[in-house]
Amino acid sequence: MRLSRGLPDHHRAAAARLYWEAFGSKLGRVMGPERKALAYLERVMQADHVLIAEVGDELLGLAGFKSPQGAFADGGWQDLRAVYGPIGAFWRLALLSALMREVDNSRFLVDGICVARGVRGQGIGRALIDALCAEAVRRGYGAVQLEVIDRNIRARQLYERMGFRVIGHDRLGLLRHAFGFEGAATMIRDLPGDQSTTRP
Repeated sequence: MRLSRGLPDHHRAAAARLYWEAFGSKLGRVMGPERKALAYLERVMQADHVLIAEVGDELLGLAGFKSPQGAFADGGWQDLRAVYGPIGAFWRLALLSALMREVDNSRFLVDGICVARGVRGQGIGRALIDALCAEAVRRGYGAVQLEVIDRNIRARQLYERMGFRVIGHDRLGLLRHAFGFEGAATMIRDLPGDQSTTRP
């Protein structure tokens, strides 16, 4: 298995499908149907905001992140309109805005960790998290932050085993009917050393 920074063009379709496989249950009611969700993801994915795991030409997993320059899977009005039309874009943007968080300049923010179903449990998720932490140190951050939805117990247990701790919890309230989950925990992992690198 090889870990690398950046998403090659020949992996874009596979990366969109992998992201949707991981987060479709969370975003499906808003971003569906699947055909349009995949088209949207392929359109908006920022190739320089992701780490990937691959064997040969097969994409096994990815870990997106955020920076002051953007996020791995974060589009805007024009992207939504191009895929869903003006009416579809309007209500989707309104709902998605409720989930958006500002970039925290003191922590390295994760924008989704995905591992292909057939290779889960083989240490790929752990390797991607370690790679994210190394990337955070390289960029001068002292902590990594991610969010995990309530019902993803397996992921939360992995993060806890890898040194993450819960620092907060957000409830969706009425928006739970749109997104299909009650809330999400915010977790951070402090990083060792003196992070004094200039952040890009």
